[in-house]
Amino acid sequence: MNEAIKEYFQQRFDELQQQILLSNKSVLNVKELATLTGLSVGYIYNLVSGKKIPHYKSDGGKLTFFKKSEVEAWLCATRVPTYTEVEQQAIAYCVGNNKKGGKL
Repeated sequence: MNEAIKEYFQQRFDELQQQILLSNKSVLNVKELATLTGLSVGYIYNLVSGKKIPHYKSDGGKLTFFKKSEVEAWLCATRVPTYTEVEQQAIAYCVGNNKKGGKL
């Protein structure tokens, strides 16, 4: 039991150390991007091959890199509005298009 607890805390320590190192980097490789985002390496390669994620290739074209700032912007590019925001937009639309003076 004691060994299992040690192993658990060592694993958590290694994960935290990896996250700290990644937070200081501005350019990431595929494995680092997978760690940072939680996406699988295979899915990241699918995004790269489909040109659906901003990325860079090395001179030989074998290595793939990502600017962390661009990936963060890409991850947040498609914001989904809250229910309250949609409701407010619907009310504003109805009030703005209510030219006949009818009830809402």
